[in-house]
Amino acid sequence: MSTKNGKASTTLPGTVEKVIKPHPGSGEPEKAQIAVEGADDLYRELRVPNKLVDEDGNNVKLKQGTEVEVHIESDGAHTENSTSE
Repeated sequence: MSTKNGKASTTLPGTVEKVIKPHPGSGEPEKAQIAVEGADDLYRELRVPNKLVDEDGNNVKLKQGTEVEVHIESDGAHTENSTSE
């Protein structure tokens, strides 16, 4: 865990387990299901819209099997000191 600009943060590795296509006509976005390493088994999967922007400003999508990083950040005022790991 690190702090930057008064914010506490951590980054966890993950893998795109699958890409979930929306039901036709639902208006829902395509989603990427990401398995987060280090999370409890029952809570390790995240489903997020599969829409990213690359360094050139182009819209891109994740593919199944892609290794990703999940970044968690919080304002330092909303955290507390922890003495255990």
